[in-house]
Amino acid sequence: MKKLFATKTNPSKIDLAVLVARIAIGGIMLTHGLPKLAMLFSGDPIQFPGVLGMSGGLSLALTVFAEVFCSVFVFIGFGTRLATVPLIITMLVAVLYIQAAEVFEKKELALLFLLVYVVLFITGSGRYSVDQLLQQRSTGLNKVQTAQA
Repeated sequence: MKKLFATKTNPSKIDLAVLVARIAIGGIMLTHGLPKLAMLFSGDPIQFPGVLGMSGGLSLALTVFAEVFCSVFVFIGFGTRLATVPLIITMLVAVLYIQAAEVFEKKELALLFLLVYVVLFITGSGRYSVDQLLQQRSTGLNKVQTAQA
């Protein structure tokens, strides 16, 4: 019972929690982005709201970039902090512009996505990520280069 209320954090558990959050949010957002990707390349007239003075086509393309490509990067933990920036912007536009006049319940999903992206922006990708593998490889190469010099 004491463990349930313990306030000390375990770094490996935090890395595991970040991994779960990255995989879940990346996978769930892909379910929203892939239909938009299909819409973008369907050849049909684009029925997507233009925002901030952009055409509907450009707005859709930027949304697809965020919801598909950036979600994949978040999912695998590659450039997570950078990848969350377009996703944060997309969710802010959804909440503050697209759904501005809607009731809270309509905005709730976008707000939840936004919350997780902000947390991932703060934490980064964690130990179980492509970023970590690249950092280890880079550190290993630097050690070899330093030893050879």
